[in-house]
Amino acid sequence: MAKSSGINKESEIAANLQIGPTTLGMVRLYIEADGVDLPLDFDPDEADEIAEELRAAAARARVMKS
Repeated sequence: MAKSSGINKESEIAANLQIGPTTLGMVRLYIEADGVDLPLDFDPDEADEIAEELRAAAARARVMKS
């Protein structure tokens, strides 16, 4: 039997996500889960690209849901 992985793999892991600017002018996505503290920094242009990808994924998910 094939093992599911990637985007479609379900998970029981709970995590907190914080998003905000840093004092160095970066945009930080900060992910905190059981035993994991993961700061991810992006320059503002990269953050805009990520925001566009999130919006596009949300639009596709809405279509799939209906």
